[in-house]
Amino acid sequence: MNVLVIGRGGREHAVCWKAAQSKLVDKVFVCPGNDGISEAECVPIDELDVDGLVNFAVKNMIDLTIVGPESALTAGVVDAFEVQGLTVFGPRKNAAIIEGSKEFAKDLMKKYDIPTAEYAVFSNYDKAVAYLEKVGAPIVIKYDGLAAGKGVVVAMSEKEAKEAICEMLREKKFGDGKVVIEEFLDGPEFSLLALVNGDKVYPMDIAQDHKRAYDNDMGPNTGGMGAYSSVPIVSDVVVKKAIDNVMIKTAKAMVSEGRDFLGVLYGGLILTDKGVKVIEFNARFGDPEIEVILPRLKSDLIKVILDVLHGNETQMVWSKKDAVGVVLASIGYPGKYTKGAQIEGIENAGLVFHMGTKMVDGKLTSHGGRVLIAVGMGDDIKLAQLNAYRNVAKIKSDNLFCRSDIGNNVLLK
Repeated sequence: MNVLVIGRGGREHAVCWKAAQSKLVDKVFVCPGNDGISEAECVPIDELDVDGLVNFAVKNMIDLTIVGPESALTAGVVDAFEVQGLTVFGPRKNAAIIEGSKEFAKDLMKKYDIPTAEYAVFSNYDKAVAYLEKVGAPIVIKYDGLAAGKGVVVAMSEKEAKEAICEMLREKKFGDGKVVIEEFLDGPEFSLLALVNGDKVYPMDIAQDHKRAYDNDMGPNTGGMGAYSSVPIVSDVVVKKAIDNVMIKTAKAMVSEGRDFLGVLYGGLILTDKGVKVIEFNARFGDPEIEVILPRLKSDLIKVILDVLHGNETQMVWSKKDAVGVVLASIGYPGKYTKGAQIEGIENAGLVFHMGTKMVDGKLTSHGGRVLIAVGMGDDIKLAQLNAYRNVAKIKSDNLFCRSDIGNNVLLK
């Protein structure tokens, strides 16, 4: 069968890499992909060119399409594929709203008693600031819509919170929209991804990512500077409760709302002293979490996805080895950064997924904020971390940086 992956980053590279290993697959295409994805044929069609993607899938007899980025999902690419009778794995536009609008997600959780932080929603700057002054800091400020992982500010002071509200509502940093002001929650965070079809939920092994740009969880929030899986600081008992009280309840809630979810439901969760609560939902594979989850998946990803699509029972078998992934980003990210830095040594660096690279005159160069993620495997997190950083050390560039502490929060426990 022919498989199409929509998207261009490390998440899509990992999915292509895993799909190419399937005995069911003859060829993998990726639109638009990036120059580092060797496991698939890159086709220069933008992920938001819905008509172009549909036409390509029809002409090339694509048997299964896997949608990577949230922007394509909220643009309705799944709906357009279904109109043409194409098999596609991802939520329709009316279900992708669980990521596209934080207000929708919070209201859904409140209505169906799914545990999450207290919150309020504002479109007016003065009203938002008045509420902030009432509740105080620390506090979390979230842009309601999509912001490429950069629309969340965990403000430890009222001053920082006011600046975030000003950027989002007055300066419209991410466009017209609302802000969600949320109670600050404390505890270890983890990502629980599940393949979902209606009320059927098939959880993957959990992961934990590192959002802050710099060591010791300092600096601004990013799309993720690294991740690891498994997560030994979160017990199986806690995960089981999260599956039952969050993931299954949310899937059923979406059915009740007439927004049946088909695809990957991502729960960004936190273990508080009052139990697991939801920080956010996404409607697709997490990035960079999936880059450390898929290397641990022993099952055939494509077979599992087809089983879920067709309503068949399925299960996923996991390696006992752990994985650590370290993101190499352009200096300046998540703020202003330059592209075009030459990258050498990647051929000796083990398992590396390309997040934003481009070949220029036969040389690999940086072409994004997050550029690469180097993955190490090991019998425990310590060995996986050691192997990941050994891989990082083999990659040479004068304009890339990374955190040096991915996974340390486990090792220091």
